[in-house]
Amino acid sequence: MTLRVQLVEALKRVLKAQGLTYANLAERIGMSEASVKRMFSEQSIRLERLEQICEALDMGLAELAAEAEQRRPALAELSEAQEQALVDDPLLMLALYLAVNRWTQDEVLANYQISLPDWIGRLVKLDRLGIIELLPGNRARVLTARNFRWRTDGPMQRFFQQRLLPEFFKSRFAGGEETLLLLSGMVSRRSAATIREKLREAAGQFDLMLAQDAHLPASERVGVSLVLAQRPWSLGLFDPLRKASADPVPTL
Repeated sequence: MTLRVQLVEALKRVLKAQGLTYANLAERIGMSEASVKRMFSEQSIRLERLEQICEALDMGLAELAAEAEQRRPALAELSEAQEQALVDDPLLMLALYLAVNRWTQDEVLANYQISLPDWIGRLVKLDRLGIIELLPGNRARVLTARNFRWRTDGPMQRFFQQRLLPEFFKSRFAGGEETLLLLSGMVSRRSAATIREKLREAAGQFDLMLAQDAHLPASERVGVSLVLAQRPWSLGLFDPLRKASADPVPTL
């Protein structure tokens, strides 16, 4: 495979990882969608155009060349040790969050009380842990998959349930950018499976929007957290009213 083909294939992977379509790219570089599709299908991209595309994708030519030369499989989940390192160091956890959301170094230093040595030190630690790849200029290439998930009953999930979830639900969810829906009812097992799939689709849409908006400066984005959950549940409040011989329903 020639270097030109490798670069084009690498660009396709980057577009997919960022959740971008040819139409999205066409809008960013001022071309028609048809022209972009033809450029990729013919695998004919001039150096000037390649630099323009890389700029639109917030990456350098060296980074693209590294992706083309050796594609590293994206991490679907972190190891127990990697998650524990994040739990043990809140600043390291913040550094990963900012790196995943593609904050620039200038944005980090302008918005957080973090010194430059501390910021670089956390990036170096994330690099050593194998979670990011530290690039020239203190830029970070995140090695996790775009929609990676925390380990079931792992350090981060336990930390979230014990520390973060109570804080999350302290809000009154009174409107604006806040929404809380608590829905309960009885459905068939088939419908319950459909609901689970819809939740997964919602999570996928959230991941896609994160990728599509990642090129925007931090000042034009707002941090959003979603809690998507479903489980058979019988409210303990009703237990004293339930007959011992009754089926384990109704559930909420």
